[in-house]
Amino acid sequence: MNVFALEFPPINEILRWRPFFGSFNKIALIAVLAALIGIMIFLLAGRQDPMVAPKGVRNLAETSVEFIENSIVMQTMGRDGLGWTPMLLSIFVFVYLCNLPGIIPFFQMPATARMAIPLILALLVWVLYNGAGIKHQGFFKYFKNIMFPPGVPKALYVLMTPIEFISTIIVRPFSLAIRLFANMLAGHLLLVTFALLTDAMFQAKTKQLLLVPMGVLPLAMLIFLTAFEVLVGFLQAYIFTILTAVFIGGAVHPEH
Repeated sequence: MNVFALEFPPINEILRWRPFFGSFNKIALIAVLAALIGIMIFLLAGRQDPMVAPKGVRNLAETSVEFIENSIVMQTMGRDGLGWTPMLLSIFVFVYLCNLPGIIPFFQMPATARMAIPLILALLVWVLYNGAGIKHQGFFKYFKNIMFPPGVPKALYVLMTPIEFISTIIVRPFSLAIRLFANMLAGHLLLVTFALLTDAMFQAKTKQLLLVPMGVLPLAMLIFLTAFEVLVGFLQAYIFTILTAVFIGGAVHPEH
């Protein structure tokens, strides 16, 4: 006879949500809200007088812009890449706002823990860096630099050419998407596991009352992981954005 039994819900209950209407479900709602909130922040910031010291939402917006410029653009693309700031800022804000609902009651699910959103974002990045590379280098020169990297001995081209082509054109967007998806999904599953464990211990029956005090341990871990997920959500948004900048910078300036 089991002294303690923990029933983990079916995976469909954790990762799949019933649609509100049509195919519009909680994941779609989070994505729409993330886009709208990001737009509203910068619209409201833009309405404030630029001659007055920034405060409130404008201070948040300016801090975000400075962070993208100083910590991402200047570190990966240099001053020539400042024109990409609006795009990189949009990606960072959207990804972070999609990550954050994993710790917010009612939502309790990061939209990026479903593969669709990371994959669409990664395909967008794929179009951006390939488009930028073709625009700045020309179609044939761009693909020539991918398949025949400068400075590599010609004898190694037999090995390097297919590896570079597959890595840049095929593997790169999927690795970008899977990195974001896997990290956010793992965090979500950990939170669910410790939440269920905490609830099961505090709901222990009369013969299992010794388990109730032990419920403090998974509860403490749940609180720690919840706080940690705030940091993870930020880091994953940062990693996704800085890799985007690296890919664009490499496509525009292959000599670097």
